[in-house]
Amino acid sequence: MVKLKKTVKSPGSATVINAISTGSGSAFGIKLYVVAEVELKPYGIECTSQRRVNPDLMEKCVNKVLQHYRVDTGVKVYTHSTLPVASGLSSSSATSNAVVMGVSNLIAEEFNLKPMNDMEIINTAIDASLESGVTITGAFDDATASYFGGLTITDNYQRKIIKKMEMEKQNILIYMPDRKSLTAQSNVNRMKLLSQLVETAFKKAVQGDIYEALTLNGILYCASLGFDPNIALDALEAGALASGLSGTGPSFVTVVNDEYQDEVFDALNTYPGRVIATEVDNMGTRVI
Repeated sequence: MVKLKKTVKSPGSATVINAISTGSGSAFGIKLYVVAEVELKPYGIECTSQRRVNPDLMEKCVNKVLQHYRVDTGVKVYTHSTLPVASGLSSSSATSNAVVMGVSNLIAEEFNLKPMNDMEIINTAIDASLESGVTITGAFDDATASYFGGLTITDNYQRKIIKKMEMEKQNILIYMPDRKSLTAQSNVNRMKLLSQLVETAFKKAVQGDIYEALTLNGILYCASLGFDPNIALDALEAGALASGLSGTGPSFVTVVNDEYQDEVFDALNTYPGRVIATEVDNMGTRVI
């Protein structure tokens, strides 16, 4: 066996519409990444990570690719990341996409087999995420935004992309709260109480009002999950184009142009925690 190695870089994503309450969602890629380095070995599966990544998720991704190709080989996977985990920024989707693409490309090349196509990779990654319990809805919106980059609007239950497009290039500020100060808890029933209002936000996204949709969704989920909406409101008051909770938190995503970036950064920085400056990613998951 020739010693082959694949390295795949997969972006996280920020929420426009959280799909938990309605099954319909939207997200866009951001320039914070999970990188998976994949090698074949004679036998066994070895998964390690620089950060607190779920090893069961990585192993399930590998097993599903091996089942797809029906080959007998060992696989070694190592991941490292600039993407905060358990933060509402799709670290699990980025990890799944990176591992599945890396393993599938490596096996296809080593054994001269047909590479998995885009949707096969995405669906394999989602199936592994569901089995690992790291997602409630399958996170098809997060998975596709991470995989393709740019903006995706999706039906998560049907795993259908309603709209896919490049996202306008703007500055993205991610506010990460001090976890010691958090009291919010995820409650699916409370999130579903606001489903009609979230549906209104989703319709705005489909119509192209992405920033309004992001802000409305973010404020609604703050209310149902117990996060402080003043974080988003302060960002908007300082000049942000949009601001709201990403996923089920705890991070907040803020879209801002160059003119007001410093003011918005300072407004977010008054809260305990840290602010990460990044940008929209329109390239998606790729071998590097």
